[in-house]
Amino acid sequence: MSIPLSYTLRNLATRKLTTLLTAGGMALVVFVFATVLMLEEGLRKTLVETGSPDNVVVTRRSAGNEVQSVIGRDQAVVVENQPEVANGAGGLRLTSKETVVLISLTKRDSDKFSNVLIRGVGQTGIELRPQVAIVKGRMFRPGSTEIIAGKSVAERYQGAGIGETLRFGQREWTVVGMMDAGKTGFDSEIWGDVDQLMQAFRRPVYSSVILKLNDPAAFPQLKARIESDPRLTLEVKQESVFYAEQSQLLANFIRYLGMVLSIIFSVGAIIGAMITMYASVANRTAEIGTLRALGFRRKNILSAFLAEALMLGAAGGVAGLVLASFMQFFTISTMNWQSFSELAFSFTLNLTIIVKSFLFALIMGLVGGFLPAAQAARLNIVDSLRAA
Repeated sequence: MSIPLSYTLRNLATRKLTTLLTAGGMALVVFVFATVLMLEEGLRKTLVETGSPDNVVVTRRSAGNEVQSVIGRDQAVVVENQPEVANGAGGLRLTSKETVVLISLTKRDSDKFSNVLIRGVGQTGIELRPQVAIVKGRMFRPGSTEIIAGKSVAERYQGAGIGETLRFGQREWTVVGMMDAGKTGFDSEIWGDVDQLMQAFRRPVYSSVILKLNDPAAFPQLKARIESDPRLTLEVKQESVFYAEQSQLLANFIRYLGMVLSIIFSVGAIIGAMITMYASVANRTAEIGTLRALGFRRKNILSAFLAEALMLGAAGGVAGLVLASFMQFFTISTMNWQSFSELAFSFTLNLTIIVKSFLFALIMGLVGGFLPAAQAARLNIVDSLRAA
């Protein structure tokens, strides 16, 4: 014989204020926990989806990022003529020799400066990135001082809107288009003609070479050949892997800081749940004695109080997840420590985060309710009835 679940629900409903306060405390902890996971997932998704599994990024060995990488023109020629490289229309090699530099731009809503990444691309630069589309204006003309801005850059920085001009590299550059890269890292970049940018910044070398493979399965052979070539001091990575590595430092910081905050806040929520459950036991001593006299065993009392604590945790979990879901409407920007440039990304909620957050809420409820439930189960029948 077990205590009906309706009994537990009635007890929670009877203590409306304490139930709301306890569940609310847990909801705030779950909100923080879920938000941290969403932030980390949003960063990971933004950078990982920036890369394509069919593309390969070639940079200088141990450069760490494109800003610090240098590839000579002779080396770039060797790389783009590898047999694994795909051919496009008219037999054109699907490669993009690119240069990457950082400039400082002023934000529209303040006088603060942030680093923005400028990428010089070849004619096939956009063809290699199908997630990038011109949504306003047009593509820049080769050989001109025209540029296109990522959606995030155009919205956040002065001079980056269509028709506006930016001055860098001792030249005036006109923004002729805005690109939408599907919330990937390219939304936080400005693109222009690679040759013009190299002249403006007096750079005789490229930063990276992007290749599209005929067959992704041929990547190991390409990597082995380039990295073992004594003429080259280059490193080859799949584009998706390259951009995933760019998120590691910042993602780890967010994860560790978030876990520390979640643990600190969860201790407070657990203590609050424990106090609530102890008060419930104290107020229902005679009721517990009556249940025992009616034939309910200690394990029935234990399970009833644990169920009550789990319900508090579940209520807090649901409320916290509902609050966290609204964070998906916000976009934040921060410095990517790997590339030293500003990166905009959104909070991302998925099924894994929902499950983890809900389990976290249930664990808080279980831990907070176990000792009070054990105390209730140990109460003596006679002493409990005398308390009436």
